[in-house]
Amino acid sequence: MTRRPRLLTTATAGAMAALLLAGCGGGGDGGSKGNDKIAGADTGGSASASPSASASAAAGRPKISFPSDAKNVFEETKTGDPTKDAVLADSALSVNSVDEAIFKGSASTKALGFYNTGKALDSSITYVQGYIKDKDTWIGETRYFDRKVTLSGAKEAYVTYCSDESKSFIKNKKTKKVDRTPTTSNAYVLYHTTLAKNADGVWQTTNIVSNRGDKACQP
Repeated sequence: MTRRPRLLTTATAGAMAALLLAGCGGGGDGGSKGNDKIAGADTGGSASASPSASASAAAGRPKISFPSDAKNVFEETKTGDPTKDAVLADSALSVNSVDEAIFKGSASTKALGFYNTGKALDSSITYVQGYIKDKDTWIGETRYFDRKVTLSGAKEAYVTYCSDESKSFIKNKKTKKVDRTPTTSNAYVLYHTTLAKNADGVWQTTNIVSNRGDKACQP
């Protein structure tokens, strides 16, 4: 069984996509694949990506840690633009913060509210609580790819990306049973996100829309 879907935070994915396209004015840049440690992420099971200097220098960033049997991998971490790289790094940390909350069984982790705010935080809390209610976690590896960022002024950005959950599986904490249902198109998810730069220089995710099984993310 693939991971459970993220909640929509706007009326429809189509509406959000239209909004992003209007704000983007033509799409973002990708970049070369990277495999460096993200600022704030623990080694071992945490995700891989390259932070910008500004992202690394931000004070008070909470450390994010994953169990040894789970891992997020982020592609397209370098665009050649320091601001876009900072956005991508914090976007990855937003994803990691949600998963860390799942692993810890708490929607009150420091990182969750540090990298997410507004509708995105509300949605993420609800999402994490769904795992907690069912006594679920996940194991394996989730890959995030085709990550594209577009800036909108100095303090807003849009990031779209795909996830590949074909190698990550739901695990029940109580029974220890792992659901390894064969992979289908639903293992691939398209995300549209909005981020805003706060007073501390952190690019917080403010809105998330996901579309599970989207053809744009299929192999």
